[in-house]
Amino acid sequence: MHRLPMTDRQGHTPGRRIQDIELLRALAVVSVVVHHAHGNLFHWPTPLFDAFFRRFELWWGVDLFFAISGFVIARDLIPRLQGCNGVAEFWRNSVQFWVRRAFRLLPSAWLWLLLMLVACRFLNESGAFGTLSANLAATLAGILQYANFRFADSFFRYEYGVSFVYWSLSLEEQFYLLLPLLIFVSRRFLPWILVGVIAAQFFVWRTPLLMVLRTDALAWGVLLALASHKAFYVRLEPTWLLRWRPLGLILAALLVLGLTRVSTEQHLWSVWRIGVIALFSAALVWLASYDRGYLALPTPLQRLGLWLGSRSYGIYLIHIPAFFLTREIAFRLYGDSALDGTHTLLFLVLAICTIVLCSEANYRYVELPLRARGTAIARRFSTEAPPTAGDIRNEAA
Repeated sequence: MHRLPMTDRQGHTPGRRIQDIELLRALAVVSVVVHHAHGNLFHWPTPLFDAFFRRFELWWGVDLFFAISGFVIARDLIPRLQGCNGVAEFWRNSVQFWVRRAFRLLPSAWLWLLLMLVACRFLNESGAFGTLSANLAATLAGILQYANFRFADSFFRYEYGVSFVYWSLSLEEQFYLLLPLLIFVSRRFLPWILVGVIAAQFFVWRTPLLMVLRTDALAWGVLLALASHKAFYVRLEPTWLLRWRPLGLILAALLVLGLTRVSTEQHLWSVWRIGVIALFSAALVWLASYDRGYLALPTPLQRLGLWLGSRSYGIYLIHIPAFFLTREIAFRLYGDSALDGTHTLLFLVLAICTIVLCSEANYRYVELPLRARGTAIARRFSTEAPPTAGDIRNEAA
């Protein structure tokens, strides 16, 4: 098979973390959390929230996650697979990739599915966690990776359950499963197939089913990863942003503003809006991909952004059960008066503290140990040398 270099055209090792990508992860997860707070945490009329969401929407954070995932995964995986000597090595490396992904994602996902079931059964006097039957069905969908199909089927028809955010995780898992197969089948035609995937969806009205199968942002991310190994990618770098550091943030802010505006209900009936959201998300990933600090923030915000980015997976899993646990605690403290907006500050503080503490614990005691375990197991399918401690720390998220 045709070999690609194990470094990109900027000389970066594919598995190494890029700080600007981590900052984009932070942006994506904050946008999703704020979007879901409206109606899930603050479930009473909120004039400020209502006014904000009439002008801006933040659910595009999921598409930004998709673009990031496509880029980060393909940047490491495609050189490995296209550099294999023969079919046997190709499939050994594919199995290695699948094992690493499974240990990276599934333990945390399954843990929080279990905890949501426990909360539904034993911490549900307020009814915030919904019915046990819906949550059992949602848990099964999350474990078996068909949550996106169940979410589409349930859309405005019946109760999904607390774990509704798992629809996007199922879509990503399906992508991780199919990407090596696509690389194997398509060979040198992979870029054209990805362009076709993007073009086929751009002017298509997204039904609920097509919304949970939207793969244009993922395809953009993979295309960027492929391009990063080409000479023209270096020439495309916006080095003019280095003349004045805030220019990168200004450009990123304009792209984010575009995302928030296109996502509003004013554009609900525009068939192209999901395609534009995917394109803008890809533009942000392109800007971050050069690892030149174009999105660098002042030091305190930079540290916060990097913390959020590194814990973004846990935050994504945890924020909805944290919202509902906050509602349960407030109900037990104040009864029905917890539903009228009197205790908004309490809700906010409790929810933030729960998300921060749980995501940090999940990162330290679930994600990091099992990621290292998955890396060690995956190496058994490879001819490479055993991983060092540095390899494990730099394992791509």
